[in-house]
Amino acid sequence: MWIIFSLLAALSAAVVVTLSKVGVKNIESSLAFAIQSVLILTVAWSVVAWQGHLPQLAQVDRRTWVFLIAAGIVTCLSSLFSFQALKLGQASRTSSFDKISLVFSILLASVFLKEKLTWQVLVGAALMAGGAILIAFSKPSAS
Repeated sequence: MWIIFSLLAALSAAVVVTLSKVGVKNIESSLAFAIQSVLILTVAWSVVAWQGHLPQLAQVDRRTWVFLIAAGIVTCLSSLFSFQALKLGQASRTSSFDKISLVFSILLASVFLKEKLTWQVLVGAALMAGGAILIAFSKPSAS
């Protein structure tokens, strides 16, 4: 089941890149991100409320708060960087280079989460990184 949600997330991310590229065309990237973030915040809390999870908020321990707040800060930075990249470059090229995050995720999961690295994971990561670099540094198409 996780594969279905992962594929839906990937498809959604592709749509977001396309829509965001159009959205940053005539405004500053940080403003575009701020506008989008209001909706993200509204939808996220609405889903939590709709699912009846609001009472669990009081049960979140301090350690979890620290990790989630840190992840939230890094998420904001990642989005700000992505919006600026979209403002300056082609969506297909910036989005592909952004996917090198897969390699960083594999390395961080191995070091901090003690996830095992297999030869298949390493080869796959190398191919993903190679493909992303090839696309990112390809000759831009005429627009």
